[in-house]
Amino acid sequence: MRTLIAGNWKMNGLKASLVEIQAMVDGIGEGKAEVDALICPPATLIAAAVDLASGSALQIGGQNCHAGMSGAHTGDVSAAMLKDAGASHIILGHSERRTDHGELSAEIKDRVLAVFDAGLTPIVCIGESLSDREAGLTEKVVLGQLEASLPREAADKSFVVAYEPIWAIGTGHTATPDQIGEVHKAIRGALATRFGEAGKSAPILYGGSMKPGNAAEILAVEDVNGGLIGGASLKAADFLAIYEAAL
Repeated sequence: MRTLIAGNWKMNGLKASLVEIQAMVDGIGEGKAEVDALICPPATLIAAAVDLASGSALQIGGQNCHAGMSGAHTGDVSAAMLKDAGASHIILGHSERRTDHGELSAEIKDRVLAVFDAGLTPIVCIGESLSDREAGLTEKVVLGQLEASLPREAADKSFVVAYEPIWAIGTGHTATPDQIGEVHKAIRGALATRFGEAGKSAPILYGGSMKPGNAAEILAVEDVNGGLIGGASLKAADFLAIYEAAL
């Protein structure tokens, strides 16, 4: 199974930030045999980033999309538009979208279908809050989101799952390897049961404050097949250090 190191720039990045994309392109070059690299900048930079990454192993993705392919949806972007801009993946259901915008798993499922229809790969995010964990509800919440966010059509498609414990995003706190391993094992079991071979081979990323200092330890955990990286992906030096830590 290939490893995926994916960077989520969130609402960060102006034209001047493209120097970081260029530095990543220079550092990654033709890439590593078993490791993929992906950066998801804001939509305003996708086309320019794709141009810079052309000919290299760095892939460019989007951060969200509408479930429709077009229509009267002011301010929204469709999967087809992101594909047209050169995106290969689209992040869906990030905790910040679920929390700040009230996005529900049923909506995420519709967007996953739209991403499949566009021929792109969805990165479906799931994760529990601190109160969920303290109440012993981690597995129930995480697997419940997984079940409700992934449609049955995923059995015949390429998709990625990202486990992001909400309490470890932007807080400086990172789940322990044992905690990460327990949840990733449960996710893998659920995916394999529901989707067969597709579920066994879908990458499961860890997305909670991964950085150069802890990347190697986290990536060594069983069933961790890469990382969804926030702040540490904004600087080429940090992103490349995580990429180099991946075997």
